[in-house]
Amino acid sequence: MTKGIHDRTPMVLVTGPSGAGRTTAIRALEDLRFEVIDNLPLSLIEQVATGDARGPLAIGVDVRTRGFSAGNLLDIVSWMQEEPSVAGKLLYLDCTQEVLSRRFSETRRRHPLDDEAAATAVAREVDMLSGLKDRADIVIDTTDLSPHDLKAEIATWFGPEGRTGLSVSVQSFSYKRGIPRGLDMVLDCRFLQNPHWQPELRALTGLDEAVARYVQSDPRHDAFHDQVCALLDLLIPAYRDEGKAYFSLGFGCTGGQHRSVYMAEAIGKRLAQAETRVSIRHRELDRKTASEATVAASGKEG
Repeated sequence: MTKGIHDRTPMVLVTGPSGAGRTTAIRALEDLRFEVIDNLPLSLIEQVATGDARGPLAIGVDVRTRGFSAGNLLDIVSWMQEEPSVAGKLLYLDCTQEVLSRRFSETRRRHPLDDEAAATAVAREVDMLSGLKDRADIVIDTTDLSPHDLKAEIATWFGPEGRTGLSVSVQSFSYKRGIPRGLDMVLDCRFLQNPHWQPELRALTGLDEAVARYVQSDPRHDAFHDQVCALLDLLIPAYRDEGKAYFSLGFGCTGGQHRSVYMAEAIGKRLAQAETRVSIRHRELDRKTASEATVAASGKEG
């Protein structure tokens, strides 16, 4: 019996380099009531997806999977797009090679390509996965994410309210540490007046009302804010109509503490009011919080 458009089986293929968080993502999807199958041979994926699935499927794929190659997995992605009984997405977990190597070193785990040094194996695996990231429906960069953060991201995109339609991620960041990977659009806030040079505002962040008022007092703020909103009002419905599942927007400033944080909050809340699914993340503030927690824990242990 052929499935109708409303009976299509939701399916997520989860892949990415070893150490990027695939196991955490798979477990998070299982918590969201996906039927999870890890390392299913590629030759069986079509059979399982079109069988008697009782709910959404999540299939983990990596270099250990029987029959794995980037080309073979891309063939399955193409099949998912054409198969009327399946609503498939490719989720790619990304991470810098430096951090991947460090994770293997810290955990003393062997890399799946363990015939080589970790850094060499990581580089070879990333090369093997070349092309998958560009075809992915959703890319999550786990470089700066804790397992808890990654689970929250998975819930945002694949929770009961996130399995259909468009989800938007709004991030703030510091140009000093580089532009976050995986952003679809980047907007530079460094032209706005900088609260850092106001002694009473320096220790505050863009989450504080005093900083928000200061940024809003810049004569260029209103035009910038309004034009960003107008652009998103144009783009988001268009992306939604095209079936895009994920859109990631980044606001950057010098330190990632004041202007970019304020703009990410303002635009994120405005999108939420328009009933768009939104997650807001402040990279530099999150790193600072994590660092302070580590220091506090070390002090208690000492």
